[in-house]
Order: sequence, then structure tokens, then C-alpha cells
Amino acid sequence: MTRFIFITGGVVSSLGKGLMSAALGALLQARGFKVRLRKLDPYLNVDPGTMSPYQHGEVYVTDDGAETDLDLGHYERFTGVPSRQSDNVTSGRIYQTIINKERRGDYLGGTVQVIPHVTDAIKEFVLKDTEDHDFILCEIGGTIGDIESLPFLEAIRQLGQEMGRDRVCFVHLTLVPYLEAAHELKTKPTQHSVKELRSIGIQPDVLVCRSEKEIPLGERRKIALFCNVPEKAVIQALDAPSIYAVPLQYHGEGLDAAVLSAFRLDPAATPPDLSRWREIVGRISAPEGEVTIAVVGKYTGLKDAYKSLMEALVHGGIANNVRVNIHWIEAEIFEAEDAVAHLEDVDGILVPGGFGERGSEGKIAAVRFARERKIPYFGICFGMQMAVIEAARNLASIEGASTSEFGPCKHPVVGLLTEWQKGNEVVSRSAADDKGGTMRLGAYEARLMPGSRVAEIYGDTRIFERHRHRYEVNIAYRKTLEEQGLLFSGLSPDGELPEIVEIPDHPWFIGVQFHPELKSKPFDPHPLFASFIAAAVRQSRLV
Repeated sequence: MTRFIFITGGVVSSLGKGLMSAALGALLQARGFKVRLRKLDPYLNVDPGTMSPYQHGEVYVTDDGAETDLDLGHYERFTGVPSRQSDNVTSGRIYQTIINKERRGDYLGGTVQVIPHVTDAIKEFVLKDTEDHDFILCEIGGTIGDIESLPFLEAIRQLGQEMGRDRVCFVHLTLVPYLEAAHELKTKPTQHSVKELRSIGIQPDVLVCRSEKEIPLGERRKIALFCNVPEKAVIQALDAPSIYAVPLQYHGEGLDAAVLSAFRLDPAATPPDLSRWREIVGRISAPEGEVTIAVVGKYTGLKDAYKSLMEALVHGGIANNVRVNIHWIEAEIFEAEDAVAHLEDVDGILVPGGFGERGSEGKIAAVRFARERKIPYFGICFGMQMAVIEAARNLASIEGASTSEFGPCKHPVVGLLTEWQKGNEVVSRSAADDKGGTMRLGAYEARLMPGSRVAEIYGDTRIFERHRHRYEVNIAYRKTLEEQGLLFSGLSPDGELPEIVEIPDHPWFIGVQFHPELKSKPFDPHPLFASFIAAAVRQSRLV
């Protein structure tokens, strides 16, 4: 029997609802249960693919090519369960589906309404492909009181009624603020948030209370009394030293036990095995050394734009038992200043993915610095393309080498991808197509050159990695660039699309067209990140 846990948030946003959902999923998984996590987002975009990273953080991409909310990255990193397109839905997608049905006449002339048509579509999404799981955790985006989330809340209220007490649990994440002037924790915002939730018809079973200060037992009893929940179901959530300490912290506070009790299950019957989480936290809290990695990007003002990248670097540090210090550098500064002042003392340089011309020359300057100074370099997606352009200009002396993404150029060593193979199907598009969902998205196969550095790192010559891009390195320049030392060590199965470049006689210089950070996990670091950080460790010992 599949059980459903619906997770809502109140008082303010950014309390860590996605992280709490991921941690709860990991705790249930540690008890031997099979879990899947889903996210219901109330905004009207069909997906976050066309949204600025400054608006919504990174776009997380699944194996099956969905552009999703960044919380799905938390889910996958904490549980190891690959996310799918069916694990994230927005109001935009729900309404798009309903309007398409209405235009086709599927409703037989009936009036289309929020109830039952929108709520039925939401319930259909929640219940789809759930038979093989013990628990489905559904996080509702936004905050209680937001007008746009009301259809989602009504849908989960209906599911609670339809499935019954033994199959549905409501977890509400809220804030207990501390007022410094009064030296007091205030429970009133939590009470009002729960009151708002109950007015919709949802009684929370478990309350998770975020706080900067320890919540005394008396305050927890007060919250339990006014919010109509058991005392043991009021869970305090204090700041953690690392996000990977969160599952252990929530277990210590009794979150997983409270949820199981809400389902009338005995927590003692399924004790959790948290050994791997303790090992991860131990490595993070007591590293044997540290390295500094410069990340030269264009969205450095909002770190969530590079969320998976940040975590993958941490995972690389776990694999090498070192702390990774990230030095964020806005790429545009290199267009006005010398790169030396900013990169002289780093142990590795990483240029991540991105779109658009802004900051591109600065990224190329960072690539050149890494290549000439023999500093480990890792280029991801756009970072690989900038490495190829740098090699074309400064190694192969190709004047006017650039990318057609920035407009017409004399030598487009990077150009718009208009056709590619996905399985047995040929996918095509043009520059005039809609922006949303028209990139090369999801997992694709790459063949690695035997004996190359990347083949050694992967321990294989056939890999599958996730992509998200519109432009590709132009294979026509392969011979010219390889003559100058830039090896095309990974290609698509048909040999037409460059996937990986490397410089064999460099300590560590690799560019990849895909996004390896999306598949890295704390207990299974991606081999490229583990190898990159290992190279940075060697570099730090040379300095």
C-alpha cells in the first residue's frame, strides 16, 4: 500500500522545505522503505526552463529531459532515486493540459472549472506511477496564504478525504522567530499559519518548526495545544553545520518517528541504518586538508544558480577527504582587469554552464590562464565551449573564432545545434523555435577514446550524461585543434557531436558538453569531480 506525505510551508519562504523533504525521504529510505519525491509548483510557467537563474535558481534536468525545480536535485542527491519528468508539475503545465483538452472538445461542452477539473488534474499527477513505492512525498511550493497555491491545497485536501487516515500525512514547515529585543521566541506566526491551513480544511499531523534558537519544551507544548497536534509531533529544526547533517539532525528530533506514528506504524519495527550519513558528516566536519576552487561565472550573485555544482564540488571534497573552498568570481571583471590578481592563489578553475555573451571574454581569459599556468581546469557546457574558442584563438591562431550564439562570426567553432539523434529518433529545430524545451535535454550516450584521461577517470568508454544546451562545438574544427594539442576524447555515438575535450600534457584540463554535477551524490561523488578535486589537491601541494 502506497502512503502519501504532503509537505507545506508557512509564514515565510526559504525555510528549507525542499531540504526537509529530501531529508525525510532519506530517513524513510534508511528504514528500508521505497520512496519517491515530487514537487508541485504554483507558478504559471510551464517549467522553469525559460526563467532567469536570478528568479528561480538553477534548472535541474532529469534523465528523461525534463527541466525542473532545483529541489529535485536535493531529492536525488539525498535518496539516490533518479528524478523523472513526472516528479515536477507547475500550474502552467496543469492549465496548459486542461486548455488543450477544452480546445479539442474533450469536456463535451461542459463548463471547465478549478473544481473539479484543475484539482482532478493535480490529483492525477500526484497518483501517477506510485504503485511500486511505500511512500510518495509531495512538496507544495509557495507559502500558505498565497493565492496561486490554493488549487494544489484543495487537491491534497481532497486526496486526504478520499484515501483516508492511514494513507495520508500532512507535514507543515513553519517559522518560530526569535526577537532579540524581547529575548523571546514567538509562536504566534506558527499558530496563524496553521490556522490558515486549517481554514482550507487541512489539519497538519506533524509540525516542523525552523528556529535560530532552541525551542524550550514549554513552547513546544504551547504550539501543540494551539495547533492541535501531539507534542511529539512538534519537531524543532535548528540550523545545521552542513546540509548533509540535516537527516541526522531531524532523526535526532524524531521527525521520521512522528511521521510513521501519524500513519499508525510502529517506528521501532523499522530502525534506520544511518551509517553512511554519519560517515559523510564525519568527512565534512574533519577533513585532512583543503583546496580553493575558483568558479568563474555570470550568476555568482545568487549561489542557488549553481546549486548542483556547489554540491558536486563538496562531493569531490568528500571523495578526497578535503574541504573545498569556493572562490566565486564574476566573469566580467576579467574584461577590465588582469586575471592574475584573482586566480593566482587558487588550486583549480571551473567555468560552469550559462547562456549569452555577457562575461564570455572573461571566461575565455580564465581558460587561458589555467591552460598556460598549468592549473587544473574544468569546463562544463558553456565552459567547454569557451575552452575550445580559447584554443582556436590562441593555439590554432584562428582569427575571429567565436560562437554563433553571439551573432554572425568568421569562424563559428561553436554553432547552433539544429539536428541530433535521440535513440532511434532524429530531433530537429531552428533558431525561430520557442525557447522552452527546445534544447538538447536529458541523458545522452557518449563514446570515450580508449586510453584518454576521461576514459581512465570513468573506467569505461561508454557513458550516459545529462545535457542542457542549444549550441555545440563544431566538429569541422576537430583536426585543426587536435593538431595543436586539444584532444576530442569524447564524441556522440555517430561521431558528429563533440562531448569532451582534454589537453593530455596538462596536469588536468577537461571540458565537457554535459552537466556531470546533476548526477553527483554525497555517497557517490561523480568521478569527474572526484578527479578534479584530486588534481587540485596535488596542485595545492606544489604551491
